[in-house]
Amino acid sequence: MISLTLNGKPQQLDLDPDTPLLWVLRDELKLTGTKFGCGMGLCGACTVHMNGVAVRACSTPIAAAEGAKIDTIEGLQSPAFKAVQNAWRAADVVQCGYCQSGQIMSAAALLQTTPKPTDAQIDAAMAGNLCRCATYQRIRAAIHQAANNLGGKSK
Repeated sequence: MISLTLNGKPQQLDLDPDTPLLWVLRDELKLTGTKFGCGMGLCGACTVHMNGVAVRACSTPIAAAEGAKIDTIEGLQSPAFKAVQNAWRAADVVQCGYCQSGQIMSAAALLQTTPKPTDAQIDAAMAGNLCRCATYQRIRAAIHQAANNLGGKSK
């Protein structure tokens, strides 16, 4: 039995400990905002927060989440998340949208620890998130806007 907190709610999961967190979220718990992309942790579409840190759910076995606090795009409520979400809309970041939940999760994690990131810090934090529509300039601009809207108070 694996115990964790998912979007603020305790969960007890009786699953193979090697099952990827992504499949637990999508198939077992019906939280489909976290997307499958590459299955190797390289594209970032499956990004969730584990204890506040952005991780790739496709390459994280559920056993690694034992005792952890997991937040998905459906449950994230931090001020940083809300600022990113609003900035994404204002900057019209989304084209196809497939990668956006992972992009937003990575951006929110960045702003939790780095309230006023530089371009280099944004690029480093977002490097593992691929966007097939290549909206990288809008993503960076939206992160700067979110940081400005937070006024350095993202925690």
